[in-house]
Amino acid sequence: MNRSSLLGDLKIRLSQKSGLLTAVLIFAVFYVFYNLNHPRGFSAAVLIQNSNEVFALAMVAMAQTAAVLIGGLDLSVGAIMTLVNCLASLIINGSPLQMLLGVIVCMAAGAGCGFINGCVVVYGRIQPIIATLATGAVFMGLALFLRPSPGGDVDGDLSWASTNDLFEIAATYGFAEGGDAAWFQPIAWIPVPLLLLFVVAILIWIPYARSVTGRAAYAVGSAEGAAYMSGLDISRAKIAAFTLGGFFAGLGGLYLALQTSSGNADIPQAGAYTLNSIAAVVIGGTSLLGGVGSAIGSIFGALVLRTISFNFRIFEIDPLLQPLFEGVVLLAAVSLGAMRVLRIKNRLELFR
Repeated sequence: MNRSSLLGDLKIRLSQKSGLLTAVLIFAVFYVFYNLNHPRGFSAAVLIQNSNEVFALAMVAMAQTAAVLIGGLDLSVGAIMTLVNCLASLIINGSPLQMLLGVIVCMAAGAGCGFINGCVVVYGRIQPIIATLATGAVFMGLALFLRPSPGGDVDGDLSWASTNDLFEIAATYGFAEGGDAAWFQPIAWIPVPLLLLFVVAILIWIPYARSVTGRAAYAVGSAEGAAYMSGLDISRAKIAAFTLGGFFAGLGGLYLALQTSSGNADIPQAGAYTLNSIAAVVIGGTSLLGGVGSAIGSIFGALVLRTISFNFRIFEIDPLLQPLFEGVVLLAAVSLGAMRVLRIKNRLELFR
């Protein structure tokens, strides 16, 4: 392959990843600026705090991505997160076996809510935005039933270990010589939520995106009619996408319970997470028309949104102004993604 072919191939790949690269660049600029102005910037303590604040939103953004890629919107992701958060506050305690069972139940509950969404959309033949608006109300009702008022009794050791670095896990549960083992020291500083985020992305999202079902989801979002004519299982792709989205949202709710050691059926919080998940998806380069994007980009979109709030704290700016700045960033990201329209000669390509 000659040099011109390599350059052409590189240009195509960069063009396809332009949304993701834009999100990464915006995050890097904002986060470096934040750390430069933070009194304890570029420290492990700051990184742990930031990782804790971003994890739940990153999970909900990944959940939203699964629905957006098939050409829909999931307005229930915040409600699923809240429901699992309330459920976790009731069952994540007791013996290690009981806590493990509780974690499995919480993850299954999130996936089950997503499965219900998928079945309502597919078999009820209802638009995703309407179906999930209705199911989201049901899920919030269940959360309020479980937790009429904030509270809970999440295991303290598990809560502490999962919201700090790897050293605290080793010290709490007594492995790697209590965290002092020489081989463990180079990785002891890594925040647990940051590690979990990478694990979820690498072990769950990437295999899904490369699977037959994941590719079918992309195809459905790009052109559902063409996907059907190609013999793809449209129903399975949609149900799988919503189920995976529910699973991700459930992980966000589970971690929120570990982070706060309690559950709270907070309706405004659920709505805020849902709206921010859509913003993170757009900032991360996923097209709301479906078929284009990745949950990896949505993670960086969530990082961008959270980094904006980090900078607000540093400069003590009125929180009421935060939506203004978030809107400017969102508009800038959308505008950069839409610049491809200016390069299209045949307008019919916009509808492909």
